[in-house]
Amino acid sequence: MSESAKPHHPHPQGKGEKNHGSDFSYVGIDAILEQMRRKAMKQGFELNIMVVGQSGLGKSTLMNTLFKSKVSRKSVQPDPEERIPKTIEIKSISHDIEEKGVRMKLTVIDTPGFGDQINNENCWQPIMKFINDQYEAYLQEEININRKKRIPDSRVHCCIYFIPPTGHCLRPLDVEFMRRLSKVVNIVPVIAKADTLTLEERDFFKQTIREELRANGIDVYPQKEFDEDAEDRMINDKIREMIPFAVVGSDQEYQVNGKRILGRKTKWGTIEVENIAHCEFAYLRDLLIRTHMQNIKDITGSIHYEMYRVRRLNESNHNSRLDLELILPFFPIVLIKCDQTHQLPH
Repeated sequence: MSESAKPHHPHPQGKGEKNHGSDFSYVGIDAILEQMRRKAMKQGFELNIMVVGQSGLGKSTLMNTLFKSKVSRKSVQPDPEERIPKTIEIKSISHDIEEKGVRMKLTVIDTPGFGDQINNENCWQPIMKFINDQYEAYLQEEININRKKRIPDSRVHCCIYFIPPTGHCLRPLDVEFMRRLSKVVNIVPVIAKADTLTLEERDFFKQTIREELRANGIDVYPQKEFDEDAEDRMINDKIREMIPFAVVGSDQEYQVNGKRILGRKTKWGTIEVENIAHCEFAYLRDLLIRTHMQNIKDITGSIHYEMYRVRRLNESNHNSRLDLELILPFFPIVLIKCDQTHQLPH
């Protein structure tokens, strides 16, 4: 069979790939994006969100609203004598969520009991310990000789902090918690049940909180120092101007003008959760899921976890040096004894 008569077998084209056969200068570097997309689709994603705030602020409802599914269980009302737990009991619930072929393992970490005591001194400590324990678990997996191909990631990527809608100022508890925890985790503050405030009260409260955060040196997400370029800075500056988000959560569906909406029905009308004229829930959802999810995870891994890892390894090296310093004084005695034992007879 002649060369011209041989059948032509074209290279199989992958799904989503474009045919650039006619473009002589085309190399194909841009195909890496499609390869990365396919790999990510196979592996799926992980997101771990912690919710912190006193009881009755709608933490579970907001999480269910964010992901439009029952990802967080509402606390069951205990007996009156057991209503206020004596300590903070941290609970994690994991769910597998899929949307348009994209799989995500979502873990919601709740902190019932936070801020519910008469004396709330040091109530942030169990939460700090839990966050550091997750970093430690990841570090131990990382330094294993035979480590797993993909290390399970239980590190807390984001902490949503619920501020009561007082309309006045932050409580000392709010300031102390965010001041300490902002150093180890990405904190996104929200004003809970914002429909209890008028628009004027809401704007005044938001401005007061921003001023208090600056005065106390509290750097909430998105942190200014981690902006990568001018474009990032411009986008994040707009978000920083909206912090804290004034949110309303609801998993109740209603029909408004022939359209299904999530909202809260009152005798004066329906508060639409996803309507930016009613509250800022949509901005929070976009930040956490649609625009900044990967950045939140990147900062957790490259900044917060890295700081913990460096500190722990420095501690290990320091302890090793101390052990060596304790042993070294005995080495000359051992060497002298060995030398005397192995002397040849005259």
